[in-house]
Formats: sequence, C-alpha cells, structure tokens
Amino acid sequence: MGFRVWCAAVLAALWLPAVASAQDVTLTSRDGSLSIAGTLTGYDGEFFRISSSYGPLTIDGQGVVCEGPACPDLTAPKAVIAITGASDAGSKLLPPLLAAFARARRLTLHPGPTTMISEAGTGETLAEISFTPASPAQARDALISGQALLALASTTEPDLGFQSVALDAMVPIVAPDNPTPRISTTDLARVLSGEVTNWKEIGGPDMPLVLHGLAGDSDVARALTARLGKAPAVAVSHASLADLASAVAKDPWALAVTGRAVAQPAKLLPLTDSCGFPLLPTRLAVKAQDYPLTLPVFFLTPRHRLPLIAREFLEFLSTPEAQAAVAAAGYIDRSVERQPMTTDGLRLINAIKGAGKDTKLEDLQRLVAVMDGADRLSLTFRFEGGTNTLDAASQGNLADLAQMMEAGLFKGQILTLAGFSDGQGNPAANLDLSQARADAVLAALKGLVPGMPLDQLPAEAAFGGALPMACDAVAAGRRLNRRVEVWVKPAFVTDIPVP
Repeated sequence: MGFRVWCAAVLAALWLPAVASAQDVTLTSRDGSLSIAGTLTGYDGEFFRISSSYGPLTIDGQGVVCEGPACPDLTAPKAVIAITGASDAGSKLLPPLLAAFARARRLTLHPGPTTMISEAGTGETLAEISFTPASPAQARDALISGQALLALASTTEPDLGFQSVALDAMVPIVAPDNPTPRISTTDLARVLSGEVTNWKEIGGPDMPLVLHGLAGDSDVARALTARLGKAPAVAVSHASLADLASAVAKDPWALAVTGRAVAQPAKLLPLTDSCGFPLLPTRLAVKAQDYPLTLPVFFLTPRHRLPLIAREFLEFLSTPEAQAAVAAAGYIDRSVERQPMTTDGLRLINAIKGAGKDTKLEDLQRLVAVMDGADRLSLTFRFEGGTNTLDAASQGNLADLAQMMEAGLFKGQILTLAGFSDGQGNPAANLDLSQARADAVLAALKGLVPGMPLDQLPAEAAFGGALPMACDAVAAGRRLNRRVEVWVKPAFVTDIPVP
C-alpha cells in the first residue's frame, strides 16, 4: 500500500486527541516522498498514533521512519494502560484477572498501585497498568479524551466498543436480624422511590425503613435509575459498595440494593415479582437474564487500535482461565451452563400458575413434550425494546454459541431455539411473535457460522406465552417473558413438534 493510500485511509479513522504529555514527531515514508509532523499520542509496537494538522491519525510503523524527541524505542515498546471505571469491580475483579493473564502467558506480574507485567526471562517490562475509580460519566470522558484505554462499566455506550467480562446481580439487602420474609419488585420500586418509609407497609414490623445507597453517580445507582425512571431516594449515602453492605448489616431497619458479589456481611432479602413469582439470583438465572436485576460487567474500549498486550488481555477474557478468576472473585462467570429441564420444576409451576385463559392444555403438553429429555443452556436471547435487535448481552451470547458450534461441542445433539412472547394480546399473534424472535436469532447465527451445514443448525420451536418467567402485569415482567432460549437434547430424540 502506498503512502498516499494509507494516509487517506487513516484520515477517516476516529482516534483520540493528544494527551498532555505527548511530544513532537515527524513520520516520513521510507521512500522519502511524504512526511507528516504531529504530536505522538501512542505507539503499541505496530502502529503510531499522532495528532496532526489533518486530525488524529494511525500509521503503520513498518511504512515510516520516525524522527523527533518523542520517537519510541522500536525494539522494546512498553504499553501504558490506564484503566478506569467502577471502583468495586476494579478492586475485586481486575487484580485476579491480571494475575490469571500473566500466568496464562508465562509473564511476570509485579502488583502495586501501578501493576507491571514483564517478560519472565529477560525482565523486560511489557506493560504498566493502573486503575483509577471513576463514575460512569467520568470513565466515558476519560476514554474519549485519551486519559484511559479501558473502562469497567455495567452499561455499554453507543460510541465506544465493549467486551463482556462478568455478570453480577443487583439484590436487596438487609441486616441479618431483619425479620421481613421477602419483598416484591413493586414494593422495592416504591421503597426506592421514597414512597415507603415504614417496614409494615411491605410486610415487615412497625419500624422506620431507612434506604441506604451510594453517593454520586455509580454504576449500580445508574442501573437502578434506568429501571426506576428516576434516582433512588437514598437517605444515607456511602462511598463504596463495601461500605454500603457493612453499614446495612449493622442497622436492623436499613435496606439497600447492591451487587450480589459485594453483599456480605448483609443478608439478601428474597425478591418476588408482583404476581408472587420467586426471582432467584442463581447462576443460571443471572446468566440467562431471567433474574430482572442482572448487572453485567463490561470493559469499554475507545474506537481505535489498542496496544498489542491490551488486545491480548481482552481476548484472554473469554478463556476458561479468565472465567475461573471471575468466579473466584465472587462474580458470575460467563461460561455456558446447562441444566436438565426436568429439574426446573419451578418454571413448570409458574407456567401453570401464570397460564392465561387463552393458554390451552395442548399448548402446555406440546411444551412439555419438547422439554422432555432436554437440557437448557444458560445462553438466552433478548431484544432491544420494540425490535428484533439483540441487546448487548445477547450479542455476546450469540458469539459464544457460534464458537461452541464451530468447535463441535454439540456433536450428536440437537439444538432448539425456543421462542417465547409475553401473554398480552392475541394468542395467535403472540405465537407468530415468538416464532419471529427464533427466526431472528437463527438468521443472526447463520451470519456468524456461514459455512455450517444446514442440518447442523438449530431447529426452531415457538410457544407464545406458554412458559412465563415473570408477571405479565408489569413491563419488566413482559420483557423477561419475551425471549429465545437454547435447548439441547440427544440427536436420537427427533420428535420436535412445530406450531
């Protein structure tokens, strides 16, 4: 590729502006025909990033000669990786992930305020990694301004890349001696809105209810605000989730919502939906997003090429070693689980209890016939509101399913994409909607495995609103019910009925 061609290409790329510590460089094509002067903003051993009069550029280091005081040592580049974002994930999750990454790559890790990663034999430093806690808005600004390369967050951003690393669940917590047996999602929303100030209003004793929460803009607070439609009416604020759990555990009349991974020493308060469906934050329920207050953990990335070791670290996150470190840190890993459908009696009970007047006995019989002998995978697909577009977590699930299929992990088995709708509206229309959702997942899957023979692709089945996960009376319950599940059974069981 000639110098003019790659120069024109990089002019169109979106790269970060210069950081304050950058210095001047001149990059000259090896034939000497063209030069570009600018401010060096990064070098990852392969590509230069500079801020120039043409805007931010990324230039292949093999095609140019670098001159100027800021030119790096091309033989031993060191990546400086600033990470920011959620403080609790940064303190609990990041250190074990970095340690696991170093072990897997046979590198030497030097923990500290700035973590150093070096070659085991030569001692050559490959990366300096730091973490700075920040609110979601601050973390986003740091990525866009170039002050950070990665950010830990619970939500994605439209102008940033992302990679899912772990899962958590937001759970209500109380003191270990609080006698309240459970709380419904509607009552929890009333508490968070400030409408409830006494425990007797939600089935507890006649004592004042004190709502605890986090100070400022945190991932948990932002996730609660998104679900509630307004900021929680917190009476007592804390600097971190660890401080929050500790304070709630000491106050018998306190209540808070926190991450499952950081709930101790407080006690989880059992959650139900408004129809009495139990909502349990089990590993499979959280992975499948059946639990309504699932809280994913993402690494957000800027829209430019990261240093090589940072890219390798992000690739490492999907490995079994990384996911084992996630689980050891108290979070829920993203590894795929499977559970026999026959052991999930609670779902069948809910299906019978929640069956509307339009759900017929033959609908449930057809559902049970397909479930018989099958396992459910934790991979479940849900969609952006009012669309057939997979949400961020489901896009990751789709990639995982495609990789598993390409690796032959379902040899001798039949996969079924089981589509469901909520129970509102016309039953025939709901059946069509559930079929359309299964079709959408299958179409997206085909795009990821273009060479897969048709007989190795999943079958489809649609059941409308026959297997509700939650109460259809509220929007959150209807969203949980609109989904596509993945079922797997031995290939010799071929009697998969279709609607």
